[in-house]
Amino acid sequence: MYYNKVDISGVDTSKLTVLKESEKIELLKQCKKGDKNARKKLINGNLRLVLSVIQKFIGRGENADDLFQVGCIGLIKAIDNFNTDLDVRFSTYAVPMICGEVRRYMRDNNPIRVSRSLRDLAYKAMQAKEQLINKNQREPTIKEISDLIGVKQSDVVLALESITDPVSLYEPVYSDAGDTLYVLDQVGDKNDDSNWLDEISLKEAINLLQPREKNILYMRFFLGKTQVEVANEIGISQAQVSRLEKNTLCKIKGQI
Repeated sequence: MYYNKVDISGVDTSKLTVLKESEKIELLKQCKKGDKNARKKLINGNLRLVLSVIQKFIGRGENADDLFQVGCIGLIKAIDNFNTDLDVRFSTYAVPMICGEVRRYMRDNNPIRVSRSLRDLAYKAMQAKEQLINKNQREPTIKEISDLIGVKQSDVVLALESITDPVSLYEPVYSDAGDTLYVLDQVGDKNDDSNWLDEISLKEAINLLQPREKNILYMRFFLGKTQVEVANEIGISQAQVSRLEKNTLCKIKGQI
């Protein structure tokens, strides 16, 4: 299987056309009326969407063809449950459905064992999540899920975390100008006496920054906003945010 060319049941998906949003909506309306031909066209016209979603799951030990087939099941569920009356792009609704189906498949085949009660709660939370997505056409909050199934938010988080795929220590979490930060770099040794000294040095370096520099770092690394989002919020260009961010990090490194 290749990312841009996949043969499924003798069909080369690289030759499939991509439907326009207006075409998708029209076909979805026909599907609601029971038009099987429209449903088939809609499935074939969105197979590339399935391919794009499963790419981030490739390389985790699962068969790529199996992931594609499971992703297609998620696509079909999205087609059957999509509400054409709401002003939402089909892909916005379909992607979480496809991801959820793939994650369920990988979770069920996960060699790491989780207790039955925790797994059952996780399944219930996932079902509640799908119900809320179908109803509101958006990702629900943890509070919304916990209210629907009648359990504490902390229990929902614990259950969902228990079935999350393990993350490699060499998974990249940040990259800037060729310098990549991996999960391993964020794993500390609590027995290392130098940790508290580093923390003090870091706090002192941050205190020396200008208010705008502190604000940019806060929005970027604590709130997880993109440079474009930061730029829009403080009223400067993305290029300026990038430059200020880089200069600020260099200042902190120099102080430490």
